[in-house]
Amino acid sequence: MPEGQFKEGIAGGRLAAEQYADNFSDLHPPLDHHEALVESDRCYFCYDAPCMNACPTSIDIPLFIRQISTGNPIGSAKTIFDQNILGGMCARVCPTETLCEEVCVREVAEGKPVQIGRLQRYATDVAMAENKQFYARAAATGKTVAVVGAGPAGLAAAHRLARHGHDVTILEARPKAGGLNEYGIAAYKSVDDFAQAEVDYVTAIGGIDIQNGKALGRDYQLSDLIRNYDAVFLGMGLGGVNALRADGEDAAGVINAVEFIAELRQAADLAGLPVGRRVVVIGGGMTAIDAAVQSKLLGAEEVTICYRRGQEHMNASEFEQDLAAANGVTIRHWLQPKRVIAEAGKVSGIELEYTALKGDRLAGTGETLTLVADQVFKAIGQSFVPAALNGSGASIELEAGRIKVDAEGRTSLAKVWAGGDCIFGGDDLTVSAVAQGRDAAESIHRSLTQG
Repeated sequence: MPEGQFKEGIAGGRLAAEQYADNFSDLHPPLDHHEALVESDRCYFCYDAPCMNACPTSIDIPLFIRQISTGNPIGSAKTIFDQNILGGMCARVCPTETLCEEVCVREVAEGKPVQIGRLQRYATDVAMAENKQFYARAAATGKTVAVVGAGPAGLAAAHRLARHGHDVTILEARPKAGGLNEYGIAAYKSVDDFAQAEVDYVTAIGGIDIQNGKALGRDYQLSDLIRNYDAVFLGMGLGGVNALRADGEDAAGVINAVEFIAELRQAADLAGLPVGRRVVVIGGGMTAIDAAVQSKLLGAEEVTICYRRGQEHMNASEFEQDLAAANGVTIRHWLQPKRVIAEAGKVSGIELEYTALKGDRLAGTGETLTLVADQVFKAIGQSFVPAALNGSGASIELEAGRIKVDAEGRTSLAKVWAGGDCIFGGDDLTVSAVAQGRDAAESIHRSLTQG
């Protein structure tokens, strides 16, 4: 057992070298050809299929599964990409257990749905491995569109705009394109640098120029884009992190879970990534699960998720909660952070208060619990930071702290559309961001070609 296994504080090298590769291997290994045929044969190919209605991008799921069953994975991939050009990543990260697979007729009847996500991955992997490109650019229109953010919404918008012959410039603040697909999901959900491979596949259509290290409000202003481009699409996601609102949360060892996940995703040597011996994660969503499970996989001895409401209120799906439990993570409910306990400026524990619903309102009971911890992750949601939007005289209407858009993704500013997590009504799902980027691109195209 490595010396770091039971070392107090935040440290790397807690596991034997070979354990890291095993712990962070593919969560859902891909289906082979035979497995895909067998699984596809389980589909009833429903007319007016509930799975298709549950998909935010409205992929014709019965059709793409039938194409697999008849030995046509390339045709299947086209059916998927017609609606969702990021279908490969969505097959890996979509909570299919609460979307298409939850309403599968076999799930309702038997409790065992068709594995739609894994079949989608099978088909898209075949097409991408062969670099099969299904779309050619239309004749150049001479129109230019700026896309802010190279995440799922921005990439989907850029691809659809490029198909229509428009020239697209994507301005991305980070060193790499991909957004949360690159930086924000658990490493075991997307292995072998798939996020970058998908960016390369999407941009292979041509007409898309990605400029990294370009941040809105720092390197350029929204008014500059409005002046210099024929249209603008905003897909910058969320940049703010919600505070714990607990005393002492500025202590060393209190970390933003999103930043931890991003660092892990970019780490060349997982053994060098430090993690606490006793870790507490505050939150109840997918980010909380990802941070907790990966802490355990890095060698943390004890990992506890604390959520202020009950299990039935958690945003993380039942599958994700079970995944955490299977990896030795303890999930405790009806607890909210009250005080981070620090010694010499470093986290040594956290005091939590029990909560209860009083009518429709959540309130503390006054009873407290203290957990020993040397690392605390904040995973209680992100917020949109609108300050970058308002430089050089441009201003945009917000609703509930995010960008307000109409049904086509139009903002209050002429020539400006938006989609993804930054808009009001976004549900923080990759597949929804893709749909919003795709649909806004169609609206932009109509606007640029009218009359």
